[in-house]
Amino acid sequence: MSCKTNPQNALVGETSPYLLQHARNPVAWHPWNEAALKEARREDKPILLSIGYSSCHWCHVMAHESFDDESTAELMNKLFINIKVDREERPDLDKIYQLAHQFLTQRPGGWPLTMFLAPDDHTPFFGGTYFPNQPRHGMPAFSQILQSVADAYRDRRRDIRDQNRSVREALQHLVPDTLPDEHITSKPLDEAKKQLSNEFDRQNGGFGDAPKFPHPTNIDYLLRYHGLPAITTEGIASDEKNLAMAAAFTLGKMANGGIYDQIGGGFYRYSVDAGWMIPHFEKMLYDNGLLLTLYADTWLITRNPLFQRVAFDTGDWVIREMQSPEGGYYSALDADSEGEEGKFYVWSTEEVRKLLTKDEYRVVCHRFGLDRPPNFGGKGWHLHVVVNAEQLTRSLDLDEVTVGRLLAQARAKLFVARERRVHPYRDEKILTAWNGIMIKGMADAGRILKEARFIRSADRALAFIRERLWRDGRLLATYKDGRAHLSAYLDDYVFMIDAVLALLQSRWRNEDLDFACQLAEVVLAQFEDTDVGGFYFTANDHESLIYRPKPMMDEALPAGNGIAVRVFTRLGYLLGDIRYLQSAERILRVGWSSINQFPHAHGTLLSSIQEYLLPIQVILLRGRGEYLDKWLERCQRDYSPQRVTFAIPANVGTLPMALQERTSQGDIVAYLCEGHQCCGPITEFDALEKALGETTRG
Repeated sequence: MSCKTNPQNALVGETSPYLLQHARNPVAWHPWNEAALKEARREDKPILLSIGYSSCHWCHVMAHESFDDESTAELMNKLFINIKVDREERPDLDKIYQLAHQFLTQRPGGWPLTMFLAPDDHTPFFGGTYFPNQPRHGMPAFSQILQSVADAYRDRRRDIRDQNRSVREALQHLVPDTLPDEHITSKPLDEAKKQLSNEFDRQNGGFGDAPKFPHPTNIDYLLRYHGLPAITTEGIASDEKNLAMAAAFTLGKMANGGIYDQIGGGFYRYSVDAGWMIPHFEKMLYDNGLLLTLYADTWLITRNPLFQRVAFDTGDWVIREMQSPEGGYYSALDADSEGEEGKFYVWSTEEVRKLLTKDEYRVVCHRFGLDRPPNFGGKGWHLHVVVNAEQLTRSLDLDEVTVGRLLAQARAKLFVARERRVHPYRDEKILTAWNGIMIKGMADAGRILKEARFIRSADRALAFIRERLWRDGRLLATYKDGRAHLSAYLDDYVFMIDAVLALLQSRWRNEDLDFACQLAEVVLAQFEDTDVGGFYFTANDHESLIYRPKPMMDEALPAGNGIAVRVFTRLGYLLGDIRYLQSAERILRVGWSSINQFPHAHGTLLSSIQEYLLPIQVILLRGRGEYLDKWLERCQRDYSPQRVTFAIPANVGTLPMALQERTSQGDIVAYLCEGHQCCGPITEFDALEKALGETTRG
């Protein structure tokens, strides 16, 4: 960003780091609020809506080229009312205008998103993403775009009104207004398996070609086929472990690739190449939360120490770099430092050689390919595994223990040296939805890896959310510098319920179950489409916008409705509350057409269909101390995605009726239910072993 000093614009009072980065642009930016929208109507000026986020590389480029440029800013201020939006604080606006961009351009959107809106109803009539400040690569200069759009708005009002009507109608048609009568079947599961199999990169893992994203929801969907009977149109078939192994293969390739930080832990956003070698270097909280669960789960399946190490190192990175002193998790690390993308992470051979002993360098050189041509910018090396451990021991004539020790020593030295560099910018706003994802990731990893630090970290974050972002029975969406604001969205609620349920499987607290139920009641009251089912992204009392999304497809985050099915199914079976189960089923029915049209774009809902066709197993343990610990460990020993286990100490206080009546007369008792069918109380460990062995859930 530019260092020149300009008078502050209307963004100066915001908490979003992204908006504050633009508070001294010469552009007269406004936040999205009623005052700015009123000004546009009063002056009959189109709105220039710019949506981005703080760790977005091309957002920084466009800001430097155009928004810091006096002549461009003068033109923007003359012709438009300029509104800047942080997509992470206002995902509702981002969802709406990304979709509108697709309708207008027939191309996918991205960031920065640049849209021009009619001042009366805020419907977009022109848009794009990044525009250069000079004509380049067949693209006009941004200043040319500005003048052309202003001329079109002045001279072609009728055409714009007609087009805007079509855009609004197209948006409304995205929300189903009838409930299909069809039965929920395995048809989209079968189709998604075919699609994902066809797109699977058998050499590098992952799906499709470059740029390559992890797509955690699809990996999770495939991983579930390990140990789970395949559900087909003919019923239950044999295990399809090849699907789960495709998921594990992908995670292994990523763990050894440059998309993973080989020195400090944590994953970058995506890879610019098909082989996971060179990433786009921003690190997002939500990616790492989703991947934490997947790596812990995959270690449980394979017992491969690679997956265990990655889960441990990523959890350590979260605690070290992403958890605030107050307990909440920060949002992201920028891709750039000192104005260069990746500078913090890239090495020269000279620097590495100086830092390490001769033996350490020899191992690192072979392991990460420092004896090969530079892989970044023609002069530096971004570390990714070139030679696996077995090849390394053979080629260097060293035993496995020695290689492991030298690598660990080298990583520690490189980490210390890297810490002395200028760090990438950290976006320190705390988002409720993203915290929900990371709380679940840390809770899952802590439970599976038996790492109490991760559970404590998740507990701290949950306590922070309840203390700072839960007010008067409603969640707020974002927090920074002591200020929480903006009404929460569907994702905030359902991701947080998911997080609480994950923590409850690690340790029981009555107040956490109460909190999950309070959140669930708000979702039913404020977000549900009571006519046909499904949940809107915004609450009933949210500001009126040109479109009210009902998200079914996964994007970078899992679809809110997909997570809603999961949490309402679990709460419904745990508490015996039919309302929750009915709401979950209505989501599947209202989303059925979309799911069948694009199966592999609905990974979260596909997993929910699995659980609908083969209902989850809920295990409730009641007992004392060591007995409870032993039985809980047995129930959670294996990878069983459709099993949830809650261990409630015998001496806890008042519980909901469905749980209160399940008590222990002796040291321990287990109650096993699959869907609505429950077996009798189990009081002997051998009987528990037998019951778990007979179940279809693993």
